[in-house]
Amino acid sequence: MFDLTPLYRSSIGFDRLARMMDEAAGFEAPAYPPYNIERLGEDAYRITMAVAGFAPEDIGLEVKGQALTVTGKKAEKADAKTEYLHQGIAARSFERRFQLADHVEVTGAEMDNGLLHIALKRVVPEALKPRTIAVKQAETPKTIEARKAA
Repeated sequence: MFDLTPLYRSSIGFDRLARMMDEAAGFEAPAYPPYNIERLGEDAYRITMAVAGFAPEDIGLEVKGQALTVTGKKAEKADAKTEYLHQGIAARSFERRFQLADHVEVTGAEMDNGLLHIALKRVVPEALKPRTIAVKQAETPKTIEARKAA
């Protein structure tokens, strides 16, 4: 039995595929920084990442094809000579990749109280949406009456 939970956690919009393949294979995903993937509605998702100690200018988001890459690089201060007795807040650089499903787009990102919120939306093109076809009543055939010649 295989566990695809790490794939499910890093794939947005593949809900059914992830559930079907959940028992297929497993691998260990990196644990830093911690994050949540939320489904906010039928076609709306949000990734929330805990990026305490990072400023908005330290965070980079890039969408290339179907991959979303979130990077964090803490700007080093050359003149800071802080001596830590204990340093439990991780401020190390990171790179986290998420595989997006077809037609899932990043619509925005914001930071709030050390949390990075990335908004995603599934936008299916009109040509791919299901459509209904109206069924019309067929016209009744007209009959031609035969007349006798007089």
